[in-house]
Amino acid sequence: MRILTLTAGAGGMYCGSCIRDNTLARALTRAGHEPILVPLYTPPRTDEPSAASGRRIFFGGVSVFLEQQAGFFRGTPWLIDRLWDSRWLLKLVSKLGMPTQPEALGALTVSMLEGRHGRQRKEFDKLLHWLRSEPRPDVVDISYSLLIALAPELRAALGRPICCTLQGEDVFLDHLVEPYRSRALALIRQHARSVDRFIAVSDYYAGHMARYLQIPGAKIDVVPLGINADNYPSQDRSRTGDAPFTIGYLGRIAPEKGVHLLADAFHRLRAEGQLAGSRLELAGWVGPEHREYLDRILASARDRGLGDAVRYRGVLELEDKVAFLGGLDLFAVPATYDDPKGLSLIEAMACGTPVVAARRGTYVELIERTGGGVLIHPDDPDALTTTLQRLHDDGDARRELGARAAAATREHYTAETMAHCALDVYRQLAARPEPATA
Repeated sequence: MRILTLTAGAGGMYCGSCIRDNTLARALTRAGHEPILVPLYTPPRTDEPSAASGRRIFFGGVSVFLEQQAGFFRGTPWLIDRLWDSRWLLKLVSKLGMPTQPEALGALTVSMLEGRHGRQRKEFDKLLHWLRSEPRPDVVDISYSLLIALAPELRAALGRPICCTLQGEDVFLDHLVEPYRSRALALIRQHARSVDRFIAVSDYYAGHMARYLQIPGAKIDVVPLGINADNYPSQDRSRTGDAPFTIGYLGRIAPEKGVHLLADAFHRLRAEGQLAGSRLELAGWVGPEHREYLDRILASARDRGLGDAVRYRGVLELEDKVAFLGGLDLFAVPATYDDPKGLSLIEAMACGTPVVAARRGTYVELIERTGGGVLIHPDDPDALTTTLQRLHDDGDARRELGARAAAATREHYTAETMAHCALDVYRQLAARPEPATA
């Protein structure tokens, strides 16, 4: 099958959606299919070699921003636009930090969702012009509903069935200020009529987005996240030695991830004389808006005399990430929101590291399906400290949880399983004589 997937770069940050799209494309290629992964906005940052096709970036982040700000750029010749659509410039701007905070992107989000009636009409024309010169795909997958304004245009231009993947959009949309949030939701619901099937990355998110976007549940299929399990060897948990007991977190450093709650629990236990000699290791991407948040967490540790015990390891490439996860005794995510993906939990469990997670969002099905961790009541500091202490004291329980985690992730959450589920959806759509009418 020839599968066209439109994926959105995230301005230089490691993005779970980008990693998922790239992993799926690579798995589809290994299965003998022809995925065409086309990046929008910026080059996607992934932890495996990119599966993106060619060197072209459509809807270049600089062009989209300039066209939003000034009418002059909406009429410049395409040849001139190549300058600010070039990969080198987009990579440079990404390193300097492109704005990704929804609070500042309301007008731009609505304009993009207005499609050819918005300020980025020229960018739609560029993409459609290129697609008409390419072999027609069997199916199109728009990997993010904030790109759903492409659906009616792609149906008209290609005459092929359209999928739209749902993987975390509500978090962005809920942080838009009014009137942009209401207008964006209305436009997504309008364009949803041009989509043949929706794909959700978890059971939780399928149900949530059916209500949130007013999509009939029968129109949503679940394609669980998957990882290349060969990249995540399970560690020998029977090791002994002088290595300190280590609790870790890997992911976006932000308040909704509950990193401060984890740090507070660690401080509390150490102050009570528990977890003697233990460490708390944090890693992951920090946006400019959350740098002060991380600094406060680290300063609080220093003020308590724990500066050497609480460390931030930065953004980790794949090899370092696997070593980090495999070296932990516990992986903890006391998030304060309903996470739709939970990719870092899957990665940790694949390394045989047991997980402690809030009973929220997709974490519930991940832990219940794998048996690889413990769910705690959300926003409950006592439950978090009690669970960390109990698992610190019970090495047998940790080893049992880790063994189940490693085995179950290889049963339920591999790239091959994800590709198999996606292909079931794609084949059913491609077998139709023509897409359903909007």
